[in-house]
Amino acid sequence: MRPRLMTTYAPPDGEIPVVHADDAMVLVDKPSGLLSVPGKPEAHWDCVAHRVREAFPGTRLIHRLDLETSGIMVFARTHAAQRHINLQFERRVVKKRYVARVWGRPEADAGTIDLPMIVDWPNRPLQKICFETGKPARTGWSVAVEEGLATRIDLAPETGRSHQLRVHMKALGHPILGDPFYAPDEAFAAADRLQLHAVSLRLRHPDDGRWVSFEAPCPF
Repeated sequence: MRPRLMTTYAPPDGEIPVVHADDAMVLVDKPSGLLSVPGKPEAHWDCVAHRVREAFPGTRLIHRLDLETSGIMVFARTHAAQRHINLQFERRVVKKRYVARVWGRPEADAGTIDLPMIVDWPNRPLQKICFETGKPARTGWSVAVEEGLATRIDLAPETGRSHQLRVHMKALGHPILGDPFYAPDEAFAAADRLQLHAVSLRLRHPDDGRWVSFEAPCPF
């Protein structure tokens, strides 16, 4: 499948909702259609990282969400906080939860997808399952609500590969609605945007190590 590439970048206007801010970190609710970091063309300069820095000077990027994905992102406000949170991501301490609406209804109510992934070089930025050279990728999932031809799914990635949730749901036989890269035409046309949202993030606070949790309500 060839990706449906973005022809024009038209990011949404308005301020990005701030979920939480303190002296160590800022968490925001990224809208769908806004890049996490700037793209190479000058027209792709507008992004979450720049908008957050305008409101909170000196913030430092920790992780990214795909252009089409919405939801919670965390930024560090000091070098020490950046190092602390980065280590949590590297050691898989951070707990992430996503909500997705997928095509069809899985046969089981829950499960774990354990399929290694790697970039599909001839078709990049697509990713693919590859048992020979792929890196480990694991996703826990459970059915939340049946919605006619679609199903709302809770997703808990244990690893953070590029496009992991999108590829894993496609491999399960239930691509995410509105996905321009991995959904067949009928599933792509069933929604006006990618139906994938990072709904919560749980991590240890970089100042004192206590567990803290944050949520960004699902917009669909």
